[in-house]
Amino acid sequence: MTATAARIPETAREWHLVARPVGWPKPEDFALREVTLPEVGEGQILVRNIHLSVDPYMRGRMDERESYIPPYQLDQPMDGGAVGEVVASRAEGFEVGDHVLHGLGWRDYAVVDAARAVKVDPKAAPLSAYLGVLGMPGMTAYAGLLEVASFKEGDTVFVSGAAGAVGSLVGQIARLKGAARVIGSAGSDEKVRVLREEYGFDAAFNYKDGPVVEQLKEAAPDGIDVYFDNVGGEHLEAALSALNLHGRVTICGMIAQYNATEPVPGPRNMVNILAKRLRVQGMIVSDHNALRPQFVEEVGGWIRSGELKVRETVVEGIEHNVDAFLGLLRGENTGKMIVTL
Repeated sequence: MTATAARIPETAREWHLVARPVGWPKPEDFALREVTLPEVGEGQILVRNIHLSVDPYMRGRMDERESYIPPYQLDQPMDGGAVGEVVASRAEGFEVGDHVLHGLGWRDYAVVDAARAVKVDPKAAPLSAYLGVLGMPGMTAYAGLLEVASFKEGDTVFVSGAAGAVGSLVGQIARLKGAARVIGSAGSDEKVRVLREEYGFDAAFNYKDGPVVEQLKEAAPDGIDVYFDNVGGEHLEAALSALNLHGRVTICGMIAQYNATEPVPGPRNMVNILAKRLRVQGMIVSDHNALRPQFVEEVGGWIRSGELKVRETVVEGIEHNVDAFLGLLRGENTGKMIVTL
């Protein structure tokens, strides 16, 4: 095992889920605990985490139900995306000082199986970008628009949650790929301004200002061809009304109902799926790994050229990890929410 000149810590801090949330999560549902770090085994690396990711999908993992990803276990460390620096290695191909992307976030140090870590280059992009535009959110936007929704030049695209990590990229990718019109919804006037002035959306509205169906009709008088759904609920119902014949819907997230304590009614106008011959498809980003080389090449080029604009909301300190997550659920972020240690 190799190590940096700095002393390798004997303990680490990690967040545990201590109670399953009912409705909106509360700070008391989590605990920051100090634990003894295990020895670094053969084929493993010790990583000092630098940036941690909090994402909407984590809310679903706090409930004990079957899904596409296992739930968090009570009184066990939570996990999520992280980038950090290797401070000890017993794995071929990984040296002290390398930077890696891995899945053991929500903690300051992690012993990681090297097979589950990917080296990243801080010279090619800021490390935090590998949790956002060059990571899972970016890949979700790219695959969800181009592959799942079968986007084509000349489409009119509507994105809900458009100021978030995924939505902000969907709208910009659609514009760069030749959309006729890109429309976004967000939850504040400032976010609407960012969508129009920084991200180049043709139209944007604050969904709190009035019924979504009416605001969408005004923004897209000729209808829409693609709806990228990060929200569900009222937004999905409005989109089903606005979609043109043979429209496509990517269901990426439904944050509007993640904290519901009662079953949420579905859209009342699902007959449109039949009448308009719509295609409505859910997506999980891991189903689209074959697109990754194309994604990295094309999106990386847009970042280098300055054509793709990226924002981050940064919270400092592992002790504020839960605050960042709760803020994300309340829509307090513009772009990717990052916790920097």
